[in-house]
Amino acid sequence: MFEGFSLGPLTFRLNGLLLVLGLAVGALLAVREAQKRNYDPETIYYLFLPLVIWGTIGARLWHIFTPPLSSVQLGLTTEYYLTHFLDVLAFWLGGYGIPGAWIGGSIALFFFARRSELSFWELTDILAPGLALAQAIGRLGNYFNQELYGLPTTLPWKIYIEPAYRLTGFETMDFYHPLFAYEAILNFANLIFLFWIARRFANILKAGDLFLAYLGFYSFVRFLLEFLRLDVALVSGVNINQIFFAVVFVGVGLILGARQLAGGRPVNSSS
Repeated sequence: MFEGFSLGPLTFRLNGLLLVLGLAVGALLAVREAQKRNYDPETIYYLFLPLVIWGTIGARLWHIFTPPLSSVQLGLTTEYYLTHFLDVLAFWLGGYGIPGAWIGGSIALFFFARRSELSFWELTDILAPGLALAQAIGRLGNYFNQELYGLPTTLPWKIYIEPAYRLTGFETMDFYHPLFAYEAILNFANLIFLFWIARRFANILKAGDLFLAYLGFYSFVRFLLEFLRLDVALVSGVNINQIFFAVVFVGVGLILGARQLAGGRPVNSSS
């Protein structure tokens, strides 16, 4: 499997390049959304770095405290990280978790909005389509790392996983569900869904509704895909990611329902 290329002393891994590409394209889409909502595009430029930094920190911490089976089998447990602090900072070792990225990014966005005297919820709506697009592109990089595959399958679109990347107990299984591809396709579907509801319900959406729709859509997708995932993160024998996304999905439904019952000013109405 071709994983990357080198230019002199520098090594470029395709997984990382696709992550960077996803972030860049997502940021450009956020700039476009900001302009449509009469926001200064420079707001996104100033916000980009804090979101990436704190989102990365949150994603890394989520991985450290909820390591997947592949990391546990390599000895990269929570206990290991807590006793080998330098490996916590070795971002190329182990992985990341999207729930942590959400949490870290939301904290950064909250303080940015407060300092800039901007609406937190309106900023989340600006960022939501770009987040879906960035995740869709970034997920494609998992193919080159031979990771994020699902249960063994004989379906026509199955993918071959090299023996070195197979989990313990599945050494003799050659073909698996391309779980990363399922998620990438559904992230693109999330993007289309967000564009549709932003246009179809423009007169009734409140600030934050679009972001909540993004959270709800993705959480539902991840909850279902976790049933196919082999490399799960177990906490006390429970798939913690699946529980997290189930809670987020239910929470989003309750919040949106309460918002509609409470009424209020649509985000696109005049002041």
